[in-house]
Amino acid sequence: MRLVFVTQQVDADDPILGATVAKLRALAERCDELVVLSLGTGAHDLPANVTVRTFGAPSRLRRGLRYERVLAPVLAGRPDGLIAHMCPIYLVLAAPLAKALGVPLALWYTHWKIDRTLSLATRLCDAALSVERSSYPLDSPKVHALGHGIDVAQFAERREAPAAGGTLRLLALGRTSPSKGFTTLLEGLERAVEQGVDATLELRGPSTTAEEHAHRAELERRIERPPLRGRVALEPPAARPRVPELLRRFDLVVNPTRGQAHGAALDKVVYESAACGVPVATCNPHFGQFLGGLPLDLRFRSDDADDLARTLGRFAASDVDARTATGRELRARVERGHSTETWADGVVRVIRGLAPGERRVPGRGAVPDRR
Repeated sequence: MRLVFVTQQVDADDPILGATVAKLRALAERCDELVVLSLGTGAHDLPANVTVRTFGAPSRLRRGLRYERVLAPVLAGRPDGLIAHMCPIYLVLAAPLAKALGVPLALWYTHWKIDRTLSLATRLCDAALSVERSSYPLDSPKVHALGHGIDVAQFAERREAPAAGGTLRLLALGRTSPSKGFTTLLEGLERAVEQGVDATLELRGPSTTAEEHAHRAELERRIERPPLRGRVALEPPAARPRVPELLRRFDLVVNPTRGQAHGAALDKVVYESAACGVPVATCNPHFGQFLGGLPLDLRFRSDDADDLARTLGRFAASDVDARTATGRELRARVERGHSTETWADGVVRVIRGLAPGERRVPGRGAVPDRR
């Protein structure tokens, strides 16, 4: 199998896109040849059957022109499929030539945002790939749920869970955007502390937009007031290679990101924490199946600080056996349905299902495709 994969960056150290490298490595193990088209490259350990070609440029127009020039000879070789990763425009630009050559098109997308480019890409693609059907923002029969694709070797299970009792150590990761729900997190922690829960919180994430910088300043003001003063640390994002070690140091990871009806923000930190055997509390209802039926129920209602405080109180009162059993079951669920291995198997399965194989001619039955 020969595949083309279009993405923004190939860089294992990138705090946002670093996870893509592990997915590419798993995909390469299932291909004879994998050609990756990217705006730029950084640290990676991709095998010899992977070729990375870049099309970065200072302006959108020049990037588009360079992309078309790099893409044309790759598609001329008629690969078995092209996967556009998170950027629908890459699929839209590839569609005219790909369709002329009979190259199947797939779009990997997991976000709540809908725009005209995504709508067009969904019409043009042969398959839409996402974590779950609910994590694709458009309702389409083309959607295939493949899981998140977590590198379970990198995010290894911690050897032993921290002992219960003492100060509860909480961690939250994510951009300092209002949509991430950190205001609710601080309110919930404040109420839990007032109710007798002894807990600290480390909040880590980048601020890249004006809105995120403004919200970070609001969070900083909030944590300087009692009873949060001295209990909460607002830190820069951790370098991607340090995230597994960071997760394993905490008792509980809290993910207060709100859910959407479609395009639910199924933050990968939930799955990464689970892979490390670290219990996760979240308000996103689309995690219901993944987090349901555990020894500890750590789900809380979106934007409900009181319910979060109750969840933190229940966890603080739990024993080490319940925490350990919860972590181990979460790890097993990631291995079964959200690893890079199961993700890559799913991609290959979908692409093979799109291959012409035998084409049907009206009145003549099956005719071998001799492309």
